[in-house]
Amino acid sequence: MGSERRQEFRELWLVNDGEQNDRKNSARQEKPRSVGEDEVGSIISRTYPGAMNHARTESDMLSGIAELEPIKPAPVNIAAVEDASVYRDDNHFATSFKQLCAMRKDGQLCDVVLISDPEDRDKGGKSRYFGKEVHAHRCILVASCPYFAAMFSSSMVESERKSIHLKDIDGDTLEAVIDYIYTGKLKITESNVQKLFTASSIFQMSSLQDACGGYLRDQLDPSNCLGIAQFAKSHGCMKLHSAANCYIRQHFWELANCEEFLALSKDRLSELISFDHLNTNGEEKVYEAVLRWVNHDKEKRTSCLPELMSHVRISLVSRQYLTKRVSSFTRDLYDFFVRIDPDPLLRRSSECKDYLLEAYRYHLTGSFDEDCERFRPRMPVAPTRLIMLVGGQAPKAIANVDVLDFDAGSWVSGIYNLKNLSQRRCRCGVTELNGMIYAVGGFNGSMRVRTTDVFNVDNGSWYGAAVMNERRSTLGVGTAGGRIYAVGGYDGNTGLCTSEAFDPRTGEWTFLPPMSVRRSSVGVAALGDYIYAIGGFDGNCKQSLDTVEIFDIRLNQWIPGPTMNLKRSGAAIATFGRCVVAVGGHDGPDIRSSAEVLANGVWQQCLPETNVPRRNASALCIDSTLYVIGGKAFFSHCEDGRMNLDTIESLDIASLKNIPKSWVEVGVRLRQAKSYCGACLLPKPLGKEVYGGYYQANVRASEKNLLYY
Repeated sequence: MGSERRQEFRELWLVNDGEQNDRKNSARQEKPRSVGEDEVGSIISRTYPGAMNHARTESDMLSGIAELEPIKPAPVNIAAVEDASVYRDDNHFATSFKQLCAMRKDGQLCDVVLISDPEDRDKGGKSRYFGKEVHAHRCILVASCPYFAAMFSSSMVESERKSIHLKDIDGDTLEAVIDYIYTGKLKITESNVQKLFTASSIFQMSSLQDACGGYLRDQLDPSNCLGIAQFAKSHGCMKLHSAANCYIRQHFWELANCEEFLALSKDRLSELISFDHLNTNGEEKVYEAVLRWVNHDKEKRTSCLPELMSHVRISLVSRQYLTKRVSSFTRDLYDFFVRIDPDPLLRRSSECKDYLLEAYRYHLTGSFDEDCERFRPRMPVAPTRLIMLVGGQAPKAIANVDVLDFDAGSWVSGIYNLKNLSQRRCRCGVTELNGMIYAVGGFNGSMRVRTTDVFNVDNGSWYGAAVMNERRSTLGVGTAGGRIYAVGGYDGNTGLCTSEAFDPRTGEWTFLPPMSVRRSSVGVAALGDYIYAIGGFDGNCKQSLDTVEIFDIRLNQWIPGPTMNLKRSGAAIATFGRCVVAVGGHDGPDIRSSAEVLANGVWQQCLPETNVPRRNASALCIDSTLYVIGGKAFFSHCEDGRMNLDTIESLDIASLKNIPKSWVEVGVRLRQAKSYCGACLLPKPLGKEVYGGYYQANVRASEKNLLYY
């Protein structure tokens, strides 16, 4: 090795060791001193740590240097280096905001105090005490809330104040909203949803308003739909207002029998009964609803009758009804008019009589005025009573997707341009989340799968989503807290005690803590913040189970649940209200026709037996009717003792104290007998347009506390 080699090595060492000091003198060139061989060992040890462990003599050191390849600077791709050096911490923001939330709670570095509107006022409207104080950081509020962004980023007087008073927002609501800004989580309940909705409107937080609106939409029933519609209109929430009006039109007759209906104003009632899309179940119902409203306050409301009757399509009632009911009421009404005020009201009663004569003329001659709304048939918008059946075993795995319209009592073709699954799939879990239908795991005829298919109702297509961490067939699925939970199942070798959750925001499946036992053919139900794993088959002890485990999504842990009265593997599970029902299933060769209900923490055998024993069937509840679909049953003439079913049975469970004595077989049958198929409710095509983007939920939000993320 020559002096040039030593000089090159020294220059490298100088760069690495940082011995080029003052850059002001860098222009001055100094001739580097020669490096003696006695210094080489020191250079090597400093530049290549550990090299001295293998070079003990001067010759060894020199030979070691000679073996080194010349070091030449290589061109650097800066972009590639930057990409390669990017580090991503997925927990960074969650951890940081958790710390920020803790700091807020302790008042650390907070630079603004929000003060709620005093909740207690005297008769003069004056506050009796100061509102609740909530500390916060301005920058967090500005980044998360348009209201505060406008307040603190402008010349408003509040931008300079340390304390800000907020009108029309109580202390608990203000605390909940600020917690949501810091954590992204908010518990919505029946008791706080209206206050949260109002606050979200004031703060212009559209995501929170949508969450509250969706909760109220799921709460809609005949007793509150009119109030919710008015509430939504007063807050300018057209999504919820449209959803409530659609519900009102769809459930008019049920609404007409509620007390809230009697409190309607004349103008609101006129608007309602003039809708072409009113679901009346016969124009006779509209006439009777008007009559009921008038009779509720006959003295004051009789004068409203002519205008209301102008919107009743009296010509569309049957001739028999017209003769027996309407004419007799008209005679009574005439006598009433004369008794109250013979002059003006007689004139008005003649208008009603004109409508009656118009109807008689139509029934006698068939002639009518095409431009008159009283002769125009109503075209009701059908409610969401579509059931989607996904895949199944018939007798092998199939990719078929069928839709049943319970209102029409028929199978629907061409809806959504519906396509079958991309691959055969039976023994899968099917659920709905955010208007999308998910088919999870299952068996494709040759192997257990961990794939997920998602149905998009906007374009009628299926597409693939993230795969699970484990292969699972005969699993159970449920949705809670904005996530899908896949529980138990069979991976082809053994039953599983594991479970995992899918978060559509991240597109990832993550493992949950394991259950206490392995559960294949497990039934799953979701109620509020809890996922129920019901029965199933334990591969370890080779027996069906009667035990239940409950996963608390807030605590992220499984806890023991109440034990069923009977062992059930492959039971059909459904929810209604705050109850869970398990139908059928089997314990070894014994296929069950019994059913039991989990209510108030206790399983009760208060339901009649199904007409046919069923295992691995599907079940769901629409309104107050429970449906059990397909499955396998035992018949003595079958060679293997089992066969697929094409029948559907229903049971009215509106009241557990007054359950019918028997199930009713629905008139429509499955297109092909099958078991192990997934089932869920599906919004009708008009649902998105009419509901303004909201979709029906499998479990009513009014019967659960919704944890919104």
